[in-house]
Amino acid sequence: MRKNFPPNTWRRLLRAVMLAAISSMAGAADFAGARMVDERGYTGCVELSNETTRVVLEPNLGGRVLRYALRGTEALYQDPTFDGATRDTPGRGALIPGGRFDIGPEATRPPRPVFWLGRWRVEITGDRAARLTSEVDPQTGLQLVRDFRLDPSASHLACTQTIINRGGTPRAACHWSRTLADGGGICVVPVNPASRYPKGYLTYAPEGFLLFRPPEEPNVSVRDGALLIIGPPQQKKFAVDVSEGWLAYLTRAGLLLVKRFAVYPDRTYGEIAGNAVSIWYSEERACELEPIGPMETLAPGARASFTEHWWLHPFVFPARRTDVDLAAVRRMVDASKQEAAP
Repeated sequence: MRKNFPPNTWRRLLRAVMLAAISSMAGAADFAGARMVDERGYTGCVELSNETTRVVLEPNLGGRVLRYALRGTEALYQDPTFDGATRDTPGRGALIPGGRFDIGPEATRPPRPVFWLGRWRVEITGDRAARLTSEVDPQTGLQLVRDFRLDPSASHLACTQTIINRGGTPRAACHWSRTLADGGGICVVPVNPASRYPKGYLTYAPEGFLLFRPPEEPNVSVRDGALLIIGPPQQKKFAVDVSEGWLAYLTRAGLLLVKRFAVYPDRTYGEIAGNAVSIWYSEERACELEPIGPMETLAPGARASFTEHWWLHPFVFPARRTDVDLAAVRRMVDASKQEAAP
């Protein structure tokens, strides 16, 4: 039955709704260093910024970090042919630009277009902070939430991905980062002194075989306790069972991208090689930096989170790639660790 309210009641209700909407918009505007922007053909992006660093989060195609720049110099792979592209854009390739995230294990996860290609909900959650939320994947019943927070004055970007089981049965999955850095750089990954791999790393052959004793090649070496990839390798994909939770990548534009993350030696890692880091190095287009989390078995309604900490540092690209200063790289990694400490 329809109820008849006095005219003044309707006016009061309408006014309350309008005030709530205005208050909500004003609250979002009150957050320092966070605003809605249009970027590279997309609407509804969020920019997080401070005096030196700019981050753009893009919700229209996979909930990704579209830009991560220090003093105007971009660290992530960009491709103008993807500007404004969505899941329905015809002719879309596989190498979608930006700081991507995913769930694994790689070889056993079912297709996940809802996460990788879908549209995400975006919201500003605080000063230089925002959240991206996926739809629930109908195949697995999983949902992903990604929280980002930029430091007030430094390039430190904290990225937390939470996996939530919205389904009715237990599900197993792990965090899988797939950040596409600008191509043609130099990659540095610490080698585990107690590695299970004879050379401290392994590679994947094109047929999918694991090469536990990869052949020697000029662009790949282990030096001063680190795997060093200075140019396009013969085998593109590497696995490293790191004991130190970091990796670094030097771009040709003179930026050192550092990632720090937790490593759990007593837990199970679900990749075929049981590794906590993978690197995929394309010829000149992009280098995919992949911290991997341990396996999480989630009961219905349960959730699990994994956090990566990112930094950008100025770093002179060497005239000869073999001359990269690994001691300087480690100093910057150590400085980043101290900055992230509570």
